[in-house]
Amino acid sequence: MPDGIGDRYHQDTKYFRGRMPFRTLDWAEKPGVYKEYPGARAVELPAPEPLEGDPGLHDAIVGRRSVRDFSDDPLELEELSYLLWASTGVQRVEQGYAFRTAPSAGTLYPIETYLAANRVNGLDAGLYHYSIPRHVLEELKAGNLGMDLARAALDQAICLDAAAVFAWTAVFERSKWKYEQRGYRYIYMDAGHICENLYLAACALGLGACAIGALYDDELNAVLGVDGIDESAFYMCVVGKPLVSAL
Repeated sequence: MPDGIGDRYHQDTKYFRGRMPFRTLDWAEKPGVYKEYPGARAVELPAPEPLEGDPGLHDAIVGRRSVRDFSDDPLELEELSYLLWASTGVQRVEQGYAFRTAPSAGTLYPIETYLAANRVNGLDAGLYHYSIPRHVLEELKAGNLGMDLARAALDQAICLDAAAVFAWTAVFERSKWKYEQRGYRYIYMDAGHICENLYLAACALGLGACAIGALYDDELNAVLGVDGIDESAFYMCVVGKPLVSAL
C-alpha cells in the first residue's frame, strides 16, 4: 500500500461504485463564493473587451508557451483587465447564478486571485485582490513586491522581471462543504482551468506568461496576508511583455 501523504490522499478520496458517500447538505452553512476587502481602495478596471488584433482561439492555442524572459515594457491597464476577466471573471448571469469564464466543480469557486503589479500603466505598484463580482482591484499593500514574491517562489527572478504576478489561493471550505476531503482534488482542477485561461488570454494579447508551482507556501501566504489554513496560496503565474528572443 502507498505510504506517502499524497498517495494516501488520493486513495482515501476515491469514489467507488456502490459505495458513494452520502450526506445531506446544510445549505444554511454554504460558504459564499466571493471574498471582499470592504475597507480597501477600489481601482476601477476598464470593461473586459477583446483588444485590437486579438487572434482566434486556434492561433492562441498554437502560440501558447511558457515565457520567462520579459522586457521592461509595462502592461496596459486594459490588458490587465482582460487577463483578470478571461481567467476567472463573470461570463454570464443566469437565474441568479453568476457563471465564470472557467468551470468550477459544483459552481463553488474556491479560488481567489491576488495580483502584484510591478509595471502596469495606470496602476500603482502594489498587491491587489481581484473582486470578481465588481470587476475591480482592491488595494492591499502599496509598493513593488517583486522581490518578496521572487523569494517566496524559490528565488525565481521572473517574479521580479515580469510586469505582473498572479497568485492564487484556495478557500478550502467552499469545496469541502459539499465534497469533503475529495474537494481538494477539485480545487486543483479549478486552478488548472483558471491558469490555462490566463495563458491563452496572454497569448491572444501578444503577452508572455509562465506558471509557477514551486514556492515556499507560508512565505507566499505571508506576502498575501492569508492564514495558510482556511485560505492558502498554492499557484502563481507571471505575465509581461516578452523579449523578442523569447518568442
